[in-house]
Amino acid sequence: MNDNAHTTLRPARSGDGQAVFDVTRHSVRELAQGHYSAEQIAGWMGNRTPDTYEALIAKGLMVVAEQDDRVVGFVDSEPGEVTRLFLLAGAAGSGLGKVLLEIGIQNARRDHDGPIKVESTINAEGFYRRHGFRTVERGYFSHGVGGEPIEIVHMEL
Repeated sequence: MNDNAHTTLRPARSGDGQAVFDVTRHSVRELAQGHYSAEQIAGWMGNRTPDTYEALIAKGLMVVAEQDDRVVGFVDSEPGEVTRLFLLAGAAGSGLGKVLLEIGIQNARRDHDGPIKVESTINAEGFYRRHGFRTVERGYFSHGVGGEPIEIVHMEL
């Protein structure tokens, strides 16, 4: 997000599943290296498909970030939890993650009064800490669909 004028935030819509799938897959490959084994990264997507993301998009809480008509990141949430936040490596460190996180938190607060939870990857723990989350405990990914167990950090805001 070097040029804010070229970044657009919008609700995810039907047909975005492939782009969101691709962002997730590329983000994991590019940003999780050195934090997870090659086997974990290779199996991270489990048996997810673009249709998996179409079903999530249909819930109406996902927001995507586009640069030059290309999805470069997204955030998804449900009451009480920011469930997914992924960026392409080229957009990481630009401030876009913070913007998406704020949207995710706002959406997670709808119909929810308690703490906001996130299951952070190891490589993103510092990002969430910088934005007010605290570590509760370590565990393994619970939103997964197959693949190797992925160590995560349970955090709350």
